[in-house]
Amino acid sequence: MRGLILRSTGSWYEVATDNGKIYKGRLRGKIKLDGLKVTNPIAVGDYVQFELENETENTVVIHSIDNRENYIIRQSTHKKHHGHIIAANLDQTMLIATLGQPRTSLGFIDRFLVSAESFRIPSLIVFNKTDILSEEGLAFQQELCDLYESLGSICFQLSALQDPEFDRLWEHLNNKKTLIAGHSGVGKSTLLNRLSPHLDLATSEISDYSQKGVHTTTFATMYEVRPQTYLIDTPGIKELGLVAIPPEDLGHYFPEMRALLGLCKYHNCTHTNEPQCAVLKAVEAGKIALSRYESYLSMFSGEDNRK
Repeated sequence: MRGLILRSTGSWYEVATDNGKIYKGRLRGKIKLDGLKVTNPIAVGDYVQFELENETENTVVIHSIDNRENYIIRQSTHKKHHGHIIAANLDQTMLIATLGQPRTSLGFIDRFLVSAESFRIPSLIVFNKTDILSEEGLAFQQELCDLYESLGSICFQLSALQDPEFDRLWEHLNNKKTLIAGHSGVGKSTLLNRLSPHLDLATSEISDYSQKGVHTTTFATMYEVRPQTYLIDTPGIKELGLVAIPPEDLGHYFPEMRALLGLCKYHNCTHTNEPQCAVLKAVEAGKIALSRYESYLSMFSGEDNRK
């Protein structure tokens, strides 16, 4: 039998079949993934092959995973040289970001976009909590939207608490599997509740002391909110370490740098200090945003700057 993983708790999985029946599954033995060291062999969004174990208790045994079309992976917070797959087989990602309470850094946004771009997964960026921004903050947010839309992302500026309609957002969510990600406290659960009130997900206030959110989602979970429309809620991501992207390939996942490939003097240019580097010239000319180039340097050097 074949099923879709809706939820992973580490040792048990919720598995849904095409006819809508949901089983509680466990893994038989160990599954090796070619070329990947991961802490979770099965992720939300995976399609798996399984067999019935106990019909009375609705339990099944998973024995294999179908080939993945793509996935979003981050460095494991527990094992330095391992990755953790956030979700697999996605149509797109939706990053929730805020410029205050808490602040999402541009470095974090860029790391997330690189992770998605490595599999050519389209990205939406939702700048939430516009209701708390000053005029200056709104102007800066608009500049960011202009920047990221010029690079191929689709941006939204909204308040999950105050905006009455999300029609434009729904246009991009219908009939797709969408991973929703972001720091704790940016409003992922609040936005999900507005999009699909029957979910009734727990939300939390921002700490006045730390100006950071508190985890309200423990495990990644996929919800079918409309027919063939799935939203994947994930625990808040504090850090996003890149996995399996060699430094020499990093520029391929920055669209504005990829457009200049082959124009540098040296074919193996790292775009850091080489003479006649097309990327450096574009940065100096303002054709590549300085914030994006700084993110590139941080990722290239492997700095522990993942927030």
